[in-house]
Amino acid sequence: MHSPQATALLALQCMDLTSLQNSDTPAQVTALCDKAASECGSPAAVCVYPELIATARQHLDLLHLQQVQVATVVNFPLGEDSVGCVVAATERALAVGASEIDVVMPYQRFQAGDVEHCRQLLSAVRTATADRAVLKVIIESGELASATAIRAASNLAIEIGADFIKTSTGKVAVNATLEAAEIMLTTIRESGRDIGFKAAGGIRTVAEAEDYFKLARALMGDDWITPQRFRIGASSLLEDIMRVLVNENDQAEPVADDKKGLY
Repeated sequence: MHSPQATALLALQCMDLTSLQNSDTPAQVTALCDKAASECGSPAAVCVYPELIATARQHLDLLHLQQVQVATVVNFPLGEDSVGCVVAATERALAVGASEIDVVMPYQRFQAGDVEHCRQLLSAVRTATADRAVLKVIIESGELASATAIRAASNLAIEIGADFIKTSTGKVAVNATLEAAEIMLTTIRESGRDIGFKAAGGIRTVAEAEDYFKLARALMGDDWITPQRFRIGASSLLEDIMRVLVNENDQAEPVADDKKGLY
């Protein structure tokens, strides 16, 4: 049995602390980075839009948080950009300090049966990031029609060499779910490859994070859950983590948060 405090600390260590709102400013990103410097530890990464990568990296370094990675998104959120545009965006992001790239699989083309386009785009981004950055492929599981489609999209991402497969952009009606997570984690296990998993969108409390940890433990084992293999993309989750870690009463109500911009 894992205590709420142990779960909260693990969630913090595995978090991609995220702000992906169109209104984000440099000042808001520096404030996000300030949150990463918590008294209880730091997240694995902060995730921001490409134009704010340099701001995030510079401020994290100022805070002596060199270990916190800067993640960004490409082909986001609709997955409709051309291969050339996505590769160019990836190259620009790497040049200004991104060390993790979260790319949206062209999930609408995938649903339409154009798997080859999806393979070409993802393979091109994998080539651009090879030995330079962690690559997370967002399959947008909530938009895929079936368990079969989620499994097939996960397998495609694994085939092109993704470091992580990720549920969602956080910008659609259905984002991370335990049902999709089980399919994705099972696909990783069956592949036999050392691939990570990221749940993103709508995880706001330590109790919700623990549900995903329990699932991963059951399928992959306790030792599998590390920041190198398991991430949670979130924003308001940090507030509940700090409530559990700092306050004695771990039954207090979590702070409500607007769903906009959750990752």
